[in-house]
Amino acid sequence: MPELPEVEVVRAGLEPAVSGARVLHVDVVDDRALTRHDGPAEDFAERLTGRTIAAAVRRGKFMWFPLVPEHDGDRPEALVTHLGMSGQVLLGRDRPAARHRRILIDVQPAGTDRDGRPEPPVELEFVDQRTFGSMAVDAMVPTVDGAPAGSAGAVDAREPDAPWRRSIPTQVSHIARDPLDPAFDDVRFVAIARKRSSGIKRVLLDQGVVSGIGNIYADESLWAAELHFDRPADRLPRADLHRLLAEVRAVLARALEDGGTSFDAQYVNVNGQSGYFSQRLAVYGQQGKPCPRCGTTIVREAFMNRSSHRCPVCQPAPRRRTR
Repeated sequence: MPELPEVEVVRAGLEPAVSGARVLHVDVVDDRALTRHDGPAEDFAERLTGRTIAAAVRRGKFMWFPLVPEHDGDRPEALVTHLGMSGQVLLGRDRPAARHRRILIDVQPAGTDRDGRPEPPVELEFVDQRTFGSMAVDAMVPTVDGAPAGSAGAVDAREPDAPWRRSIPTQVSHIARDPLDPAFDDVRFVAIARKRSSGIKRVLLDQGVVSGIGNIYADESLWAAELHFDRPADRLPRADLHRLLAEVRAVLARALEDGGTSFDAQYVNVNGQSGYFSQRLAVYGQQGKPCPRCGTTIVREAFMNRSSHRCPVCQPAPRRRTR
C-alpha cells in the first residue's frame, strides 16, 4: 500500500499541472472507483466539470485537490483521492488507456508555452488494479487547530493565506497530521503514546495518532531507533519516543529523495516511473540477510495479520509483563 513518501511523490508530480487548471471533461470508466463519493457517476462528473483546481494537497496517505468556489458563499469542496492498495494517478497527453483505468479527467493547465499560448490539455488517469482506491467530491470543513490542512508544496509559499489552506475534506478530517507536517505536535504524540499499553508499532500505524506511516516505514524507523515493535508504548521513556519520531522523519525524508519504495509495477509516479528506496531498506523484506548495523540475521515475525521485520540483537524482545 502506498505510504506517505509514495503519495507525496505523486502529489508533487501533479502539482504543476493541476494548480489553477480547469476541468474540461470527466469519464468514469468504472463506478467502483467512486465508493467514497456520495452520488452516482453522473453527479461526480457534473460536480467536477468546469471547476478550477486550486492546488494539490496531502495529509498522510490522503491527497486532495481543493476546488475554487463558483459563487460567493458556496460551501468549499475538494476532489479527494485515496490510492488504496494499488491506485495510481498518471499524467500525460493522448496516452493509450491503461489496462486498469477507472477514471479519466481532462484538465486545461493554467500556464502558457514560450509563445504565450495556452498549454494543451492534460489527462489525469486514475488507475487501480485491485479497486480499493477511490475518488470523490467531498465538502471541506475548517481544520480544528486553524493551521494549514496539509502539504501543498510550492503553493504553501505562493498562497499561504488562501481560504482552502485551512480547510480539510470531511473524509480526511479524522486523520491525524503526519510527522513531516510543520503543525505536527511532537509533545501531543508522546503524551498519547504514553497512555497506550499496546506495542509501539500499533501506535505508529494508528492513523488517528500519526498518519502516513505503514508497515514498511514503521519497521525501518523502529530498527533505526533500536526498538522492538511490541515494546509497550506506555513503558517507553519520553526520550525514546522523541528519538523514534526523529528516526521516522529521517526515514521518510530518505524515501522521498529516492522517489518512494517500489517492489512491483503497482506503485509508480505520475510519469509511470518506479521509486528506488527499496534498495536502501535495512530490515523490511530483508529476512535472512545480515543486519546493516551488527551483522545478525534479520527475522520476519507475524504481526496483526501481516509481518514485522527486525534485528534480534538491535531490537530485543521486551520482557513479559508481570501481574
